[in-house]
Order: sequence, then structure tokens, then C-alpha cells
Amino acid sequence: MKYIRSLLKHIIDEPGLSGFETPVVDIVKKEWSGFVDEIEISRVGSLHGIKRSAASKNENAKKHAIMIATHIDAIGMMVTRINGDFLNFTDVGGIDPRILPGTPVLVHGSAKGGKVKKYEGVIAIPHPRSMPAGINGTVPMDKLLIDIGLSHSELEERIHIGDLISFNTHPTDLGSDLISGHSIDNRASVVALSSFLHNYRGDHPNWDIYAAATAQEEVSFAGSYTSSHAIKPDLAIVIDVTFAKGPGSSDWKTFPLGKGITLGIGPNIHTKFMQQVKSIAEENEIPVVIELMPKHSGTDAYAVQVSNEGIPTIVIGIPLRYMHTPVEVVSLQDIKRVERLLSAIMDKLDEKFLKKISWDDSDEK
Repeated sequence: MKYIRSLLKHIIDEPGLSGFETPVVDIVKKEWSGFVDEIEISRVGSLHGIKRSAASKNENAKKHAIMIATHIDAIGMMVTRINGDFLNFTDVGGIDPRILPGTPVLVHGSAKGGKVKKYEGVIAIPHPRSMPAGINGTVPMDKLLIDIGLSHSELEERIHIGDLISFNTHPTDLGSDLISGHSIDNRASVVALSSFLHNYRGDHPNWDIYAAATAQEEVSFAGSYTSSHAIKPDLAIVIDVTFAKGPGSSDWKTFPLGKGITLGIGPNIHTKFMQQVKSIAEENEIPVVIELMPKHSGTDAYAVQVSNEGIPTIVIGIPLRYMHTPVEVVSLQDIKRVERLLSAIMDKLDEKFLKKISWDDSDEK
């Protein structure tokens, strides 16, 4: 658990907004380099780590590929205007404006020579007297301001339209098992995949493992579309966070924090693959709950499933409290459960596995 805690704290303390993932990709690339046979970065910025099977060394041997996808990008903001001594901004990915007033941020100013200089700031809410008539309650994002303590002339020199803004909250331990911070969606899943690569020592005879930290999930699924097309896996596992029970959210759409992980079921999911994985989880006493995804899963599975000729895909969920806020909360035990399940799945993969999850019942022998 020490490895999971340390890596999670490290990578959620870094920026890496959708389309600008390089700072955190560089960290994970270095982390994975010691655990995989090959490593590459795609044309849209996704990270691929490839662990080759024994069959890969033999051109005539039968081999398959499984992709394990975890998006690495994070939500954030972008400067839209210099407004006096303050900055206006918009969101990159979805952010509820209710949680923004008073939030500490970093403005990544595009200084001369292409070097980025970070400026600490806070999101300020205008005084009610200066607000347009008719605005009561939640202040719209375009009326909020960022104060980094510079004058208008200094802002014009150091900050430009399109400069990125990331949350400036730092990882916090809540008790012995929970960690709070920004960007845990979906870096908790990246850590689960990293821990699997770190600990899985099996050289699978027939299956190449493609670990993918995909870019731009929060805005376009660009990384999952392109990685799936490039890798062409026989099977895919998408790992993402899901909604944990919390204040005002305790219905059937949410799941207990720290009590187990989820397996999605719905149009984005290959049901037989999911059923096989559910059986594997039960055999290994890994607590899982079925998560209903009756429409769009809201994950990379949306893109992976329909890539190429179609890829049998499942979704594993890690419960997360306060999603898309600067103080998301996750259980380290749940991250460890995902690692255990990935190892158990790899141990079960054999030549008959693909036939067992075929779409047509008549194909089963």
C-alpha cells in the first residue's frame, strides 16, 4: 500500500489538463519504464507501456493483446480575458461553478521564450453590488475572477489568453485509508494500473499487455479512440472512477467508499466478458458490485468498444467522493482491489477465454 499512497500523492499534485498532459505523462512514463518491455507516446499524447508475452518472440506462435486503459488527463481552467487587475476564465472539462469561489489555483503564465511561470492565485467572487441584476445563488463561471496579485499592466505582460489554470490543493490523508486531492479522477486508476505493472511478475505465454494512460478523455475521448485503433487489442479493460456515496448522494447510482469496486453493465459493456470477470473477482474474494450503465458509460469505453471491428470491453470503477472538485476522496484499498483483479484476470487468460466471451452463444464449445 505504501507504493500506491506515494505514487498517488505524487501524480495528483501535478497539472496535466486535457490536451496538456505532458507534465504527468513524463512522471508515469519514468515509472513504467522499469516494468514494461516497450514504451511510447502516441500522436495525441497518450502513454503506452507494452509488456510482451513469451509468444511475441516466436513469429509463428499464436498471440493476443489486451489493452488496459486509464485516462490520465484532468479537468481545469483556461484564461479568457484580462479584466482590470483580475482574470476571467472558462473550464476545461466539466466543473460545477458552485465549488469554485475561494479555491486556490495556479495560473500557468506563458512567459517570453516559451517558458511557463506559475502564479499562485485564488478564485474570487465579486461583491453582490457589482453583480448584474437577477443573479442570485450560484454565481456563473463567467462572472468569477482570479486574483494573482498583479496589476493590469503586469497581467498583460505575463499572462495571455489561453493560459492554463490548475487547482492548487495538495494531497491530504483522511484517516489511514482515504486520500483527498484534485485530479484523483482518473489518476487513481493510473495508480492501480501502475501498481499492477509493478507487482505482476507473470510472463504470460500468449497475451501481450498494453497499458494505456489515455489523453483527453474529459473533452473528446481522443486518446481512447486513437490508442484502440493503433493497438487493435482482442480485449479491453477500461478503469475509471465512479460516484461514491456522500452528502446528498446515496441512491442506487452511488457506491460505498472503501467497500469494493464496480463492474459496469450496459450498452458500452460486453456482457459475457463482464460476467467472466465477475466470476474471477468472486473466486479471488475481491468485493465487486454491478454498476448500471444503461446509456453512455461516461468513460473511455464509449470509444474503445466501437474501434476497429469492435472490441469486447468492460469497465471497472473505483468509487470517488466529490468528483470533479479540488477535494476528491478515494480509498487506497479500492485502488489495491483493482490491482488484484487485473492480476487475477491475467492469470485466467488462456486460448479458450476469447471463445467463452463470444457474442453468439452458438460459438461456445
